[in-house]
Amino acid sequence: MSNSTTLTYPLSAPPVVLSGLEPYSGPWEYEQAAHLLRRTTFGPTRAVIRQAVDQGLAATIEQLFEDMPMPEPPVNPAYDSDPNVAIGESWVDKGYSSPNPPDEMEYRERSLFAWTIGQMMNEEISIREKLTLFWHNHFPIAAIEDPRYMYRYITTLRAHAWGNFKELAKAITIDPSMLIYLNGNRNSFEAPNENYARELLELFTIGKGPSAGPGDYTNYTEHDVREMARVLSGWEDYGFTAEEPDSEVGAEFKPEKHDTGTKTLSHRFGNKTITNMGEDEYSHLIDVIFEQDQVARFIARRLYIWFVDYKIEEDAETDVIGAMAQILIDNNYEIKPALQTLFGSQHFFDMRNKGLMIKNPIDFLLSIYKPLEISLPEPTDQKYDAWYRVFGFADEMKMSYFQVPEVAGWDSYYREPLFYRLWINSTTLPIRMRISETLIMEGYFPFGANGPKMHPDLLGIIATFSNPTNPNVVIDEFAQILLPMPITDGQKAALKELLIPGLPDFEWTLEYGEYAANPDNSDLANAIDEKVRIMVKTMLSMAEFYLS
Repeated sequence: MSNSTTLTYPLSAPPVVLSGLEPYSGPWEYEQAAHLLRRTTFGPTRAVIRQAVDQGLAATIEQLFEDMPMPEPPVNPAYDSDPNVAIGESWVDKGYSSPNPPDEMEYRERSLFAWTIGQMMNEEISIREKLTLFWHNHFPIAAIEDPRYMYRYITTLRAHAWGNFKELAKAITIDPSMLIYLNGNRNSFEAPNENYARELLELFTIGKGPSAGPGDYTNYTEHDVREMARVLSGWEDYGFTAEEPDSEVGAEFKPEKHDTGTKTLSHRFGNKTITNMGEDEYSHLIDVIFEQDQVARFIARRLYIWFVDYKIEEDAETDVIGAMAQILIDNNYEIKPALQTLFGSQHFFDMRNKGLMIKNPIDFLLSIYKPLEISLPEPTDQKYDAWYRVFGFADEMKMSYFQVPEVAGWDSYYREPLFYRLWINSTTLPIRMRISETLIMEGYFPFGANGPKMHPDLLGIIATFSNPTNPNVVIDEFAQILLPMPITDGQKAALKELLIPGLPDFEWTLEYGEYAANPDNSDLANAIDEKVRIMVKTMLSMAEFYLS
C-alpha cells in the first residue's frame, strides 16, 4: 500500500442528495452515530460514539445542545514574573505591570491558545466548541495583541454558541476586539469609518445578493453602508494593555462622537429612518437588518457549508436551506432549533453526504489525538505545553485560532469553487503526513520538551477490541475508529499485509496470543507494536482519513 495520499473522492463532482429535513428513519448504529459526532464535535472516541449509539439519536442530539457552565478560565501555568498573577491563577481579569509588557502578554497569549485547544480536547458530547469555531470563522478577528481582549471575545462566542443569532450580532458589534479589528473604535460623526458596517451587511448578516445596478447589491446598497456607519458611530473599547491590576476590558458609548442626525436607509430596507437613540441605536439597527428574511437564508447556508457540504444543490436550497431559514424566522433567530432539525434529518444522514468534507487542520489533529487516546501529562504546566504543541501544529497547517486570515473567514468555507480542498496543497499535505507519522511512530514531546512524549498506546487500544486475536477484527475496528466509511476488501488486504505479510490469519492469532500471555515480554510486545504502528500510520495516510 502506498503511503501517498491522493484525495480523489471529494475532488470529483459530489453526488446529488435529494432528501430534505424530514426526520431520519434509517438505522441508528455505530456508523450513523460516528457521522453525527464527527461533524458536530472534534475527534469523538469510540467510547463516546458507543455511548451515543446506546442512548439513541434523539437523546444524542439533545445532549449535544445541553446547557453547561462556562469553562474555568485559562491560568498562568508556569510564568513566575507576573506581579499580578500567581502561578495557577487566572489572568483574564488582571492588568499588566506596565503598558505593553512583552513577556506577560506572551505567556498569557500562549496560555489562551493552549487552553482553547484544551476545551476541544475535553468537550465530550457537546457541539459548543464546534459552534464556537464556526462563529470565530463567521465573526473573525486577527492581530488583537491583548489576550484579555481575545478571551472576552471568544467567551462571547461560546456563550452564544447555539443561542440567538440576532443577540450575538449585537454583542459582537460592540465587542472590544471587533471594535479594534474593523475600526469601529475609529468611527465618529467627524470621521465616519464604514469598515464594520460593510462587513456587517456583506459577511455577517445578509450577504450581497446579485448585483442589481451601480451600488445596489439586491440585499443592500452602498447608501445603506454609509447610513449604517453613521448609526454605529461613537463606540470605543477600553482597558487595552492597561497597567492597573484591577482594570477591566470593555466597550463604552461616547455621545460626543456619535452622529445624532436622522439616518434613512434605502428601498432595500423599506426606506426606514433611524433617529438618534444614543447607545441603543446600534441594537435597533441590528433589529432592522434582521427583519429581512434573507438574513435567515444567509446564515442557514453558512451553517450548511460548515456541517454538511459546500455544494448546495437546487433541491437542497429549497428543501433544506429554505426550511432551516423558516425555522430560524419562526424562532426569532434561535440557532438551536434549526440545527437540531438538520441533525435529525434524512438529509444529514444520507450516505451521499458522508465523507465529503476534507478535515480542517484542527479537526485533522484531534481526530488523531482523541480517538487514539494519546495521553497528556497531568501537571498544569506540562498539560498547557502539550495543548500549545497541538495549537502550533494547526498553525503550521494554516489554521491559527485567533488569527483568521481574512475578514471573510478561512477561505475553505467561502472561496469557490474549491472550498474545503484549499486545506490541502503542496505545503500543508507534507506537514499533515509528517505530524501524523511522527505521532504514531515516535511521539512528540510537549512544547519545550516539558513532560512525557505524546504517543498512542496502540496495544492498549487493541486489548479493548472485540477479538484482538483476529487480524480482520483489528483492521475493521481501527477503521471504525479512524475512517468515515468502511474500507474496501482491497484496502483491508493491503493493510493485513502490514500485520502478517504473506501469511495466513492464524499467524496473527498465534503471535498476538503469545504476546497476550506474556505482556511483560518486551521482545514480544515490541514485535507486535511495530507492526500495528506501521498499519495505523498507513491508515492515517489514506485519503479516507482526511475526510469527514
